[in-house]
Amino acid sequence: MGDYSKALEFHDKVLKIQEKTLPPNHPSLATSYNNIGAVYDNMGDYSKALEFYEKALKIQGKTLPPNHPSLASSYNNIGSVYDKKAEYSKALEFYDKTLKIQEKTLPPNHPDLATSYNNIGAVYDNMGDHSKALEFYEKSHIILEKALSPNHPNLAASYNNIGAVYDNMGDYSKALEFYDKTLKIEEKTLPPNHPSLATSYDNIGSVHYKMGDYSKALSFLEKTLAIFQKSLPPTHPHIKRALDNINHVKQKM
Repeated sequence: MGDYSKALEFHDKVLKIQEKTLPPNHPSLATSYNNIGAVYDNMGDYSKALEFYEKALKIQGKTLPPNHPSLASSYNNIGSVYDKKAEYSKALEFYDKTLKIQEKTLPPNHPDLATSYNNIGAVYDNMGDHSKALEFYEKSHIILEKALSPNHPNLAASYNNIGAVYDNMGDYSKALEFYDKTLKIEEKTLPPNHPSLATSYDNIGSVHYKMGDYSKALSFLEKTLAIFQKSLPPTHPHIKRALDNINHVKQKM
């Protein structure tokens, strides 16, 4: 918190000098507004973050060509704040503006496009629009597959996102297929007690449970519990939840 207040103090001093010495639409002012917005964003003060991001955007809108990358970045910042505030239709509106600029100005397999497709997919996911979520997660994934090494953690996360959508849609065999791809990467690249592995075992166990395959469900949920017991204090709620899940499965067997 101290670091944030120091950062705010510093940026505020810079801004006061700039406001006295620069014309009102000077690009350096936009940069300062963005910097202050980012500090408020990191502090979780989203209304203040929006206020400053919007001041930056106002200047950029007047001074930059309509497809300038700085505009794309500002739209993305504002979209991200609305996303965190769970104002999903506003988040979509701004992520879409970012994407439109990127699609015009970037090569088709640029990683920034993958990020935008993923952001939009996540918003649709949170809105419960699974088919749209899937469409954008898959667009993101196609780029990542071309751009990244086959065991890259971002690919594992992408497989997991797609798996989770299929899971929510009740298409459990497809969910398993993608959760399994996530797990294969994690087992190769992470230490054996890493919490991401516990999450993957839990996801896979949960799908087997929903499919009525209780012995497989049990074997994966026990792997989840084993990691939690090695890596967390004994009273941690994750351990209680894992034990509850296991007992639930055993009652069905």
